Amino acid sequence: MSLRRRLPDGAYSDVLGDLQAWSQGELQVRRRDGSVVTVAEADLVAGKVVPPPPPRRRPSRNPTG
Repeated sequence: MSLRRRLPDGAYSDVLGDLQAWSQGELQVRRRDGSVVTVAEADLVAGKVVPPPPPRRRPSRNPTG
């Protein structure tokens, strides 16, 4: 999923990953690198479900392309 949050300086930041938990006014999102980001519900501006990326294509074994 993708979350947009407002930072303390008024700027926006996006967090992309899997929603792990949402309780007591906080969302926890696990990024692809394994780190977990906590977003305060009060800072949440927008969110949407993002489909998983397509599987990587294997390189062709044909040397001509």
